[in-house]
Amino acid sequence: MKMRRIAAAAAGVMMALVVGFGTTATAQVPQVSWTPCVSYAKACVQLSTNQAWLMNNGWVTYGPTPIRHGKPGYETPPGIFNVTFKNINHWSTIYDAPMPYSVFFNGGIAFHQGSLDSGSGGCVRMTMEAAQTFYYTLQPGDVVHVVW
Repeated sequence: MKMRRIAAAAAGVMMALVVGFGTTATAQVPQVSWTPCVSYAKACVQLSTNQAWLMNNGWVTYGPTPIRHGKPGYETPPGIFNVTFKNINHWSTIYDAPMPYSVFFNGGIAFHQGSLDSGSGGCVRMTMEAAQTFYYTLQPGDVVHVVW
C-alpha cells in the first residue's frame, strides 16, 4: 500500500515537471467540458445560447463555437438526428443561396457556413472555420443532438 502511494506521488511529480517545462503534455490530457447533449452525440447544438460543439465519446473536441439557428417561423427543431449527407458546395434552391460546407442532419436542415448576424431558414449557420471543421469531422450516420 505504501509503495502504491509513493509510486502515485512520483507519477504526479513527474507530470508536474513535464507540464512545468512547457511541453505539449497538457494538450494530450483530455479536457472535461460540459455540454447539454448526450455523450454519444458527435455534434451538439444548444439553441438557447447559440453554441455548438463537436464531441467524441463524451469528450469535447471542438467548441463551443458561435452559431445562428432558425428565425421565428423557421425554427431549428430540437431532437436527436443522424448526419445524412454532406455537400461541400451546396446551393439552396429554396433560398437561392450558397451553403458552403453543408452537413445535413434533418431533411433540409444542415450545418453550413453563413452569416451570424440574423436567424436562418432553419439551418445552423457557423463561421467558415467552424463549418469546415464540422464538415471534415462529421460523417453520415453520426449523431447530432439539438437542444433548446
